[in-house]
Amino acid sequence: MARFPKGYVKPTDSCDSCLAWGHFSGRLCPTCYMFGRGHDAAECAGCRRVQPLKWDYCRLCWCQARLGAKTADGQAAEGQDVRERLAAVRHQQLFFVGMHYRKSTAPAARTRGGRRGAPRKPPPAPACCPGPGWRQLPLFAQIPRDYSRLALADADLASPWLAWAKYLAHRLAETRGWGRNIRFAVNRGLALVLTGYVEGDVIRHTEIFAPLRALDLPVGHTITVLDEMGIFEDDSEPSFERWLAERLEGLAPGIRSEAERWTRVLRDGGPRSLPRREGTVWLYLNRVRPALLEWSNPYDHLREVTRDDVLTYIKRLHGHQRHDQLVALRSLFTWAKRSGLIFRNPTSRIKVGQYEYAVLQPLVPEQVNRSVAAATTPATRLILALAAVHAARVAQIAALVLDDVDLGNRRLTIAGRVRPLDDLTLKLLLDWLDYRRRRWPSTANLHLLINSQTANTTGRASNHWISASMRGQDATLERLRVDRQLEEALTHEPDPLHLAEVFGLDEKTAMRYADSARALLNQAAEQPLQ
Repeated sequence: MARFPKGYVKPTDSCDSCLAWGHFSGRLCPTCYMFGRGHDAAECAGCRRVQPLKWDYCRLCWCQARLGAKTADGQAAEGQDVRERLAAVRHQQLFFVGMHYRKSTAPAARTRGGRRGAPRKPPPAPACCPGPGWRQLPLFAQIPRDYSRLALADADLASPWLAWAKYLAHRLAETRGWGRNIRFAVNRGLALVLTGYVEGDVIRHTEIFAPLRALDLPVGHTITVLDEMGIFEDDSEPSFERWLAERLEGLAPGIRSEAERWTRVLRDGGPRSLPRREGTVWLYLNRVRPALLEWSNPYDHLREVTRDDVLTYIKRLHGHQRHDQLVALRSLFTWAKRSGLIFRNPTSRIKVGQYEYAVLQPLVPEQVNRSVAAATTPATRLILALAAVHAARVAQIAALVLDDVDLGNRRLTIAGRVRPLDDLTLKLLLDWLDYRRRRWPSTANLHLLINSQTANTTGRASNHWISASMRGQDATLERLRVDRQLEEALTHEPDPLHLAEVFGLDEKTAMRYADSARALLNQAAEQPLQ
């Protein structure tokens, strides 16, 4: 697929289907794109082109027949008259995009305070769960349904379950700020999956995911409505299970089962251990995997691994790699000893050693200027200020909500700590709030930073989206955060207590910043004057 440079705008062109001239994105005009989604392609009976057909004729022939079937006063004819004119089409009158269906040359009058065009459709009538009636109890368990065989044209629009679903979808759309396109697509998806629904059946994720995706219908929003109805079952395989099976591949059967049990205890917790974060579980298993792969060749169980094997393996490691892998191995074998899987812990009395951190270095002005130039949107400018001025982490920025902003008192709460708002952050915050209000006026998401995906939900933006603007720069958000804390230590003396109070740092982290600041100050004092 061809890649266009940033800011590229497609020039005015003709549609590949109806040959209409105008400004649109892609190969087809919007009308032909929607026409092609609902009709199969074949050879047209009129123009002999291979195009999506409706009753054996393409959209261009339909446009010409509609033009020829107009009445004397220029009004559009009935559908039957248009179909009778299809066989008489012998030429094509080209037209501009968006002008073919105009009924008159005079612009439509716009009423004060109203909308141009057709009036807004009324909301669906209030509906509730259909009452339980007489039904034949199933003899066997529910048979999986093949929703791919259903077509939108065959949907049962009179189903009471669909009426209830549409009413719930309307309420969710009002509370969560779903746009018109999302509402329309959700109603189409509900009509598809609720056709033939019988009370007591369960709609499963694996059955509806592929059919809805094939029709470009929103799976997540449709599932939200079905879950609200209480008839949805999420039987999809969690991503953690797929990742765990991939990471354990290649290990000996005995070592594999023991490593899997240890990983699940880390994630879910045990009788004498608290559950760890999923990111920590990933790190631990990734760190012990090279050693377990090496020991899977001569051994079948962890109890066969000796102290000499551990020492031989870690002798090839250096620096933080040795430290991290040895910590993970000690966690694995300590759990195995406590669970009675091994007789002796081969990692006991092997010193991990104190991790020696390098001296933190401040950023140079050129690196910061390039990151500032890369922030071109109100969201990225605010994210940059939160990291560079307030030393906020990526996860803390993503977790900010509107209640954390107190514009009247010029205060901002980050991770539970109240901070004063400086003039720069206040200006960028006001710019973002104004843009957010104009871009998503109906959103119900209470998080401060939202995007096109999270504006229709209540969840926060991902860490990947928050840090995407500075990715590839020398001054990333993490380095800007570190530079801000190091600057505080250099400006207000290397005092760990002051750093811990201002930024809420752990005592060891505050001491690390203080040591780096002290080393930089001593290095600057030892340099001769120019």
